Amino acid sequence: MKRGLDLSLILPCYNEAGLFTSSVARIQSVLEASKLSHEVIFVDDASSDGTQKFIKDTCKTTGIFRYRAVFHAVNRGRGRTVSDGIRAAKGKIVGYMDIDCEVDPIYMPKLVSLVLSGEADVVIGKRYYRTSPRAALREILSRGYQWLSDKMIGTGGLDTETGYKFFSRKKILPVLSKARNPGWFWDTEIMVYARRAGLRIKEEPVLFLRRFDKHSSVNIIRDTTDYLVNLWKLRSQLGRRT
Repeated sequence: MKRGLDLSLILPCYNEAGLFTSSVARIQSVLEASKLSHEVIFVDDASSDGTQKFIKDTCKTTGIFRYRAVFHAVNRGRGRTVSDGIRAAKGKIVGYMDIDCEVDPIYMPKLVSLVLSGEADVVIGKRYYRTSPRAALREILSRGYQWLSDKMIGTGGLDTETGYKFFSRKKILPVLSKARNPGWFWDTEIMVYARRAGLRIKEEPVLFLRRFDKHSSVNIIRDTTDYLVNLWKLRSQLGRRT
C-alpha cells in the first residue's frame, strides 16, 4: 500500500533571489535528515527579481525531492499566498515557514511530529528573540500585539504572527475559507478561527534571529496601522463584547 505524504511544506516567496539558494538548501537538508515523506510547494507572489527562475530551476530537480510551484500573476499578499499553498497541498500535515530562515528549519520535525502523533491539530513556533538594539522595537511591538489581540478578539495570547505554523490538513481546510484577509493579518485570522473551531493548538519555543542582510517588506507605521484597523474589523465581525 502506497504511503501518503507526511508533510507539505509551503514556502511563500516574494523577491527572495538573494537568499533563495542557501535557504532552500538548509530547509532541504533538515527535511532529508528527518525521514519525513514530504513535498515542498513554492508559492511565488509575483516576484520581480528573478525568484521565479530559481523556483522553476529547483522544480526541475529529480530524485527523492518533491518540488512543486504556484505562481501568482499579480501580487496577492501573504495570506492569499499561504492559503493557495494549503489548498494545493497533498500531505497529512501542511505547514509553512518564512524562506529567510529567521526561524531555523531545525525545529520543523518536532512540530510536525506533534501533529502526526495526534497530540495537537495545530502547532506553531512561539518566537523567542535574540535581542539586538536593531531588533528591539520589532520585539516590543510583537509582544504588545499578542496582548492587544487577545484582549480584543480572543487569541489566547498565542504568537499568532509567527511565520512557522503546521496544521492537520484535514482539520484546517474547513477553517480556511473563514480567513479572508489577503495580507499579513491572515495569520491572526486563521488562528482565531482555528480556536473557535475547537482545534487543539500547541506552541513550541523557537529562536528567532533577525536577519539584517535582506530587505524587509515590513513598514512599521503602515503595517501597525493596518493591523489595528483589521483588529477592530474582526472584533466587530465576531460580535465580541468588552
